[in-house]
Amino acid sequence: MNQSDSTFPPATRREVEERLKSLRATRGYLLPHHGLLALATPDLLDAYEVSYLKLTMENNHLAEQAKEFVWLAMLGATRVSVGTHHIRRWRDSGGSDAGLEAALKLAAYAQGVAVFPFVQDHWSAHLHGSDPIQMYRDGINGVVGDTDVPATWLELALASTHACLQHWWAFRVHVAGAYSSGASEGELAEALTFAMFHGGTPCFVNACEQWRRLILAGDVPATEPYRAWAKMPGQGGYDEAAGLSGQSG
Repeated sequence: MNQSDSTFPPATRREVEERLKSLRATRGYLLPHHGLLALATPDLLDAYEVSYLKLTMENNHLAEQAKEFVWLAMLGATRVSVGTHHIRRWRDSGGSDAGLEAALKLAAYAQGVAVFPFVQDHWSAHLHGSDPIQMYRDGINGVVGDTDVPATWLELALASTHACLQHWWAFRVHVAGAYSSGASEGELAEALTFAMFHGGTPCFVNACEQWRRLILAGDVPATEPYRAWAKMPGQGGYDEAAGLSGQSG
């Protein structure tokens, strides 16, 4: 098959097999959706591959090991069984089994986060000044134990994981924590883009809006470019543009 023919649906069994073999050779593995896109909409597959490789294979802001730690926590929390190539990438980058276990324990711990905002909203009068955020963070410390996982990795991994799970209370905790731990805004932005694959684009959109609100409220020390993004009006989507914001359906 000529390169110029790559965006046309394959017409014969041989063309199908050649295309899928080529795709497997490039990626090192093959998943069912790759084949379906290659058959039905090859140009969409090409665009998908560019986006996927940009997110997963290139080091934009995050170093390889940090990036894979984020992926492992997200994959565990969203129970994506086909993501085992990220385990290999973690190990290839020098990641330890203890670090892998820490990521999976964090993924499990993230499932129960709704208890903490519940306590904050409804039981605070009974807890004699106890801080639900500190209780939540104490739990994280108990989960990771003595594992030598940098604080920035924990914050980025949990921010992305909670974006996938749409746990916005915890998401805000970890966006603020990412700033406090010394993560750059570029690192946080890159980590959150991973949520597009395992939480879906709407989760990523909502995560961006939650981050914007933290910036606008002055709850995080955003740099000038990110403040400019946060302050830009008209980011409310179609309903805002159509004058329908706030109206009930």
